[in-house]
Amino acid sequence: MTPLTNSVINETNNTQRTVFFISDGTAITAEILGHAVLSQFPLTFVSYTLPFVTTEQRAEEIKQKIDSIYQSTHTRPLVFYSIISPSVRKIITQSTGFCQDIVQTLVAPIQKEVGLEPEPILNRTHGLSRQNLNQYDARIAAIEYTLAHDDGVSLRNLDQAQVILIGVSRCGKTPTSLYLAMQFGIQAANYPFTADDMDNLQLPVDLKPHIHKLFGLTISPERLAAIREERRENSRYASLRQCRIEIAEVEALFRKNKINYLNTTNYSVEEISAKVIDIMGLQRRMF
Repeated sequence: MTPLTNSVINETNNTQRTVFFISDGTAITAEILGHAVLSQFPLTFVSYTLPFVTTEQRAEEIKQKIDSIYQSTHTRPLVFYSIISPSVRKIITQSTGFCQDIVQTLVAPIQKEVGLEPEPILNRTHGLSRQNLNQYDARIAAIEYTLAHDDGVSLRNLDQAQVILIGVSRCGKTPTSLYLAMQFGIQAANYPFTADDMDNLQLPVDLKPHIHKLFGLTISPERLAAIREERRENSRYASLRQCRIEIAEVEALFRKNKINYLNTTNYSVEEISAKVIDIMGLQRRMF
């Protein structure tokens, strides 16, 4: 049974509200849609994410939690839910929370438009089924490929890469590569340029045949120095001077070879990945 633990998801000095993401599946969809909506409001939220709510007993426990929060705060918790079972759903909606069915809100108008009755199936979105097994296998293969080609560990089979991220150490290559693989099934390799490369920086021979797959990541020297300082405090590697040298050299390399590149300083890994996909014209695969 999943414990009712909470986490702060947005911090401001304004009024605080409690939000529940409840699902009979993984709760990923409820979280994503809920976060998208909540990001529009300048409020502080304490969140509870509750997956696999499939029994009335579990639903009653959650209802009591929602009701107790309302009684103590006199403010209705916001509840985003996606539940197929009518009896389980009824218990949640009878709570004192402000309940929003994130799926049915869209299902009803689409049902009217296409003229078909929906056929709800538990765990259809993120569950493993015969219909999505091939896609799931492709995603696992992409993750394995990306792990094997992280940080220049292997330069073999680069012909199988859909994109090759290049840049200085700690500019976001590894998290972006893994996000592309895990979320979209994209086989992404990445290669780092080190301080030793800076005296005569050029594209490695193994990368030149794949220049059309290369995408550069860069970052502000100040941000890079702060990130590196956490890893190697008071080192030459983390010094602002060294970071400035490396960034300048690498960006010059990108321009010389006409390689698309992105400054990652103010972007999340989700935004970086979306921009890579868009600029490189990669095919997104949703699972």
